[in-house]
Amino acid sequence: MSHLPDDGTYLTVRMIDRQPDLYAQGNNSMTATSGLGLPRLASPQTASHDLLRSVFRRHAAGVAVITAQDGTGPVGFTATSLTSVSAEPPLLSFGIGSGASSWPVISEAEYVGVHILGEHQQELAATFARSGADRFGAPTGWRSGPEGVPVLDDVLAWLVCRVAARVPAGDHRIVLAEVVFGDPSGVGRPLLYHQGRFNGLRD
Repeated sequence: MSHLPDDGTYLTVRMIDRQPDLYAQGNNSMTATSGLGLPRLASPQTASHDLLRSVFRRHAAGVAVITAQDGTGPVGFTATSLTSVSAEPPLLSFGIGSGASSWPVISEAEYVGVHILGEHQQELAATFARSGADRFGAPTGWRSGPEGVPVLDDVLAWLVCRVAARVPAGDHRIVLAEVVFGDPSGVGRPLLYHQGRFNGLRD
């Protein structure tokens, strides 16, 4: 499973069963065909942390930074688990490790910020993923946004969301949040996370 340091945010994916087309039309019925020269599958591995990690290293994911604020100051972390959940009401979700440095604030926050990073923000993504980093110190640019949520500068898009639920999921928590404000007008191409590295989107 591909995950980021410190906050250990795991990837979230919707599994879609896509089987090869093994059927041929004939006599108004579908019949299985054989000998199509398909590659032979390797012996399957039993479920393990390493198996899931290895599979999801092959899954390219967009990169977001989640932020929140409490009385002691702002917190934030890099996430690759951001998922659109519902259009009506507008809901999204993200995962965070229950042992993450940001979790104590996220666990109590009424509102969170969600930021979509551009390919020019690899260093910002690395800063918010690095344990012990001063994530909101220079050169990070940010301001206090709606509901007092920290909003990062120069991102492709940002949202401020009201937390609707926190769902236990193994050693993580899935946070469901409803969108209340946002700005999708940033310029640039998205940043991706793949094979343990941050990458730009290629045509």
